[in-house]
Amino acid sequence: QRCVVLRFLKSPPNQNKTSEEILQHLQNIVDFGKHVMKQFFGENYVHHGEIIQLPLDFVRQLCLKIQPERPESRCDKDMDTLSGYAMCLPNLTRLQTYRFVEHRPILCIEIKPKCGFIPFSSHVSQEIKHKVCRYCMHQHLKVANGKWKRPSKYCPLDLFSGNKQRMHFALKSLLQEAQNNLKIFKNGELIYGCRDDQDSVSDWNELARQLKPFFFPSNGLVSGPHCTRTIVKELIHVITMALLSSTDACRAGDMKTVPISQGRSYCEASAFNKELVRNGKHKLESSGLPRGCLLYKTLQAQMLDMLDIEGLYPLYSRVEQYLEEFPEERSTLQIDGPYNEAFYEKLLDLSTEDDGTVAFALTKVQQYRIAMTAKDCSVMIALSPCLQDECSEQRPVVLTSKSRFTFSVSVLDLDLKPYESIPHQYKLDGKIVNYYLKNVQAKDDPVMSNLFKENEDCTLVLHKV
Repeated sequence: QRCVVLRFLKSPPNQNKTSEEILQHLQNIVDFGKHVMKQFFGENYVHHGEIIQLPLDFVRQLCLKIQPERPESRCDKDMDTLSGYAMCLPNLTRLQTYRFVEHRPILCIEIKPKCGFIPFSSHVSQEIKHKVCRYCMHQHLKVANGKWKRPSKYCPLDLFSGNKQRMHFALKSLLQEAQNNLKIFKNGELIYGCRDDQDSVSDWNELARQLKPFFFPSNGLVSGPHCTRTIVKELIHVITMALLSSTDACRAGDMKTVPISQGRSYCEASAFNKELVRNGKHKLESSGLPRGCLLYKTLQAQMLDMLDIEGLYPLYSRVEQYLEEFPEERSTLQIDGPYNEAFYEKLLDLSTEDDGTVAFALTKVQQYRIAMTAKDCSVMIALSPCLQDECSEQRPVVLTSKSRFTFSVSVLDLDLKPYESIPHQYKLDGKIVNYYLKNVQAKDDPVMSNLFKENEDCTLVLHKV
């Protein structure tokens, strides 16, 4: 009995597309996963799904049934109930590649790791972007806008460092402040994550209660805070080992993009880094990620953003200008697909020398869209208890003090980021950096703080000399 997920297109009200347009859109998503992202991440990690057609009556009834369950933030978009087309995907919260464990309980951890490097581009205009990562800066703007009540201590550079101490700290921070970057499922049902008003102590105790049978099946451990801490520690260990595992060999892992050493390996705003500095210790260098692991491949895809949005935006404008003059060229340039092998091949040109052509600009724009997709993807780690005599060399296994798990790692949310979203990204980048400089860095720097306080609108007076 196969457990699948149906995915329907959503769009703002009154933006109804024809059935043909919806079919084409879904086909593009499937093709992009199959021909492009599989090349970057590998066969075992990407599940591109297939398109199916369903009876319209079934779709309408399904829509009515799930509408009350949809999160409020998603209700501004209507589900497509008119075309009958949907994507059929494996349920990655239950996905296991081995039939013998299908009857066993399955634990699944979903992590949205976000961008794991600091821009190294010479186009960056504010020095702070070379020191503090985008995620840590964005946290402050999100709290100010009321999206979250408090900033998270999670820093993606700690997770992508490959250093187990830093990775443990990053995962613990995610568990403390999950926001929408961490969820935990038990047998396909969400048991933890994404509630901003949560009391983390009682929440952790409840999580530990749910996880105890996985990590301490004999039930010999005492209850209380010690038990909770121990179980959370075991969970973090298992996630770390699964993330560092290599369960897929593909050319993507050997694809030369940008040397990871080119960027700074730590973020000055990271709580882990601040703790080291406070204790007078030297910065822990990253241990580096194993080449075959999913985090390494994700980082390689992210680093296709070689110019930063500041260097990319003028190139986007060049493409836009060309399309204004020659709108019929849009399909030739493959902006909206087809996402085939030819599209993938063009992404392999890693030169950053601008020859002034539209072709160069377009390649960089498409690489940026891939990088943005990789910065926003989710990693799914499915774990199932495994008895010693069932574990063989063919199955990846991770051990804890009292248990062993067979596991699979997958990646999802791999829809190509829209070409039209680039101006929004450019504006957002400016907002994030300016807010951080004015409200966070200025508070840490008394000179800057006084400058901002003295005069919000500065007037520059020039004298003849």
